[in-house]
Amino acid sequence: MKAVIVCVSVSHGNTLRVAEALGDVVDAKVVAPEDVDPGELAAADLVGFGSGVFHGRMHPRLTRFARALPTAPAPRGRAFVFATSGLPEPPWAPFTRPLTRVLAAKGFGPAGTFSCRAYDTWAPFRLVGGIKKQRPDEQDMAAVREFGARLRDGGAASY
Repeated sequence: MKAVIVCVSVSHGNTLRVAEALGDVVDAKVVAPEDVDPGELAAADLVGFGSGVFHGRMHPRLTRFARALPTAPAPRGRAFVFATSGLPEPPWAPFTRPLTRVLAAKGFGPAGTFSCRAYDTWAPFRLVGGIKKQRPDEQDMAAVREFGARLRDGGAASY
C-alpha cells in the first residue's frame, strides 16, 4: 500500500507528532502541502490530511491545497482527515467535515477522521499560559496508533 500524509503543523508540533505516529503505522511519508506533487497523491492508496484547528477550522494552507487538487475522472485512493485542537470538536460542526467534503468532491474515498486535544495558546488562552499543556498525551497517541492500524488494515474509523 502506498500512503502519504499531508500535514500543516505550525504552533507547537502537536499535529506533526500525530502525523508521524500515523506515518509509522501506515508506512507513509509526512509532507507539507507545498512539498508534495498532486500526482503522487493521485497514485496513493491512502492519503492523510491533517492540521491544527484555528478558529474552528483546519489550517488555511491545508484547505487551499485540497481545494486546488484536480478532480479525478476515476476514483482515487482513500483519504482520511485528522486534527489537533485545544477545544473539543463539537458534534454538530466537526472540524474535519468541510475538508472531508472537499476530498470526496475530488474523488477520494472516505477512510475516516481523527481528532484529539492538544496544547493551545490561541489569544485568550495565552493569558493563562495555554490550555491542554500535556496533550496529546500517551492515551491520545495510543488512540492515534489504533486509528492508524485500522486504516492500514483497510477499515474506516473515526475517533
